Amino acid sequence: MVRSPEFTEAMLRQESGEVFLSGIQALLRLPLDQHRADRERGCSTATLISGYRGSPLAGLDIALERHKGLLQEHHAVFLSGLNEELGATAVYGSQLANLLPNPRYDGVLGMWYGKGPGVDRCGDVFKHANYAGIGPLGGVLAVGGDDPATKSSSIPSHSEIAFYDALFPVLFPGNVQEVLDLGRLGFELSRYSGLWVGFKIVTGVADQVGTANVSPDRFRIVDPGFLYEGRPWQPRQSAVLYPPLTLGTEREIHLGRLEAGGAVAAAPDRNP
Repeated sequence: MVRSPEFTEAMLRQESGEVFLSGIQALLRLPLDQHRADRERGCSTATLISGYRGSPLAGLDIALERHKGLLQEHHAVFLSGLNEELGATAVYGSQLANLLPNPRYDGVLGMWYGKGPGVDRCGDVFKHANYAGIGPLGGVLAVGGDDPATKSSSIPSHSEIAFYDALFPVLFPGNVQEVLDLGRLGFELSRYSGLWVGFKIVTGVADQVGTANVSPDRFRIVDPGFLYEGRPWQPRQSAVLYPPLTLGTEREIHLGRLEAGGAVAAAPDRNP
């Protein structure tokens, strides 16, 4: 079934109710929904999206280019990476914007994308970016496209192991609705914990078409009251990565950030 660009844009613009989207279009809509939710809170946020194409996410860059005007309206910028590592490095930099004097926005969201082998290539960037941390009103999703049935790949792929090695929490949506809901959870979890969040998309979800319910207030984060070293949790962020400072960061990641992420995931009433 072929749908007009006007129909697709209407589904991306509709802020509440039921929409009809493909998995790829849901990924495009996801940062727009986070921007809308931030706007409802009175926060001014922008988004940087970068990565490298490859099935099952091969159509994502095409969709982003096609709706560049809509992205601009939501202060979102798409930069197609020359390779996966450069795309990840650009997103890494987006989380440092709040450390500069007089930032233009309250925070910058980041979304990286790439297929399974691209996730493998980015291990060094992912680990350094995760150590540097997340801006308080930033948040990063690393979208890994996996092809377990080798529909369009030479070997099967499963990126959760590489995400785990980089110390990313991992979310695995199973349909269009979950791409939007778990994606929102991923951005909020990233902010609260201070970690990048892996977002596994398999071929069947990327190619899927279905309906989803949307609303700026569909999802809300619940502060789980997590304590770290006897104090309310507040992740630290630093662009300076050298020893012995990184030894303290490693401790914070394992005992603080990952535990904080687990506390958010277990908190009730995420979806009112």
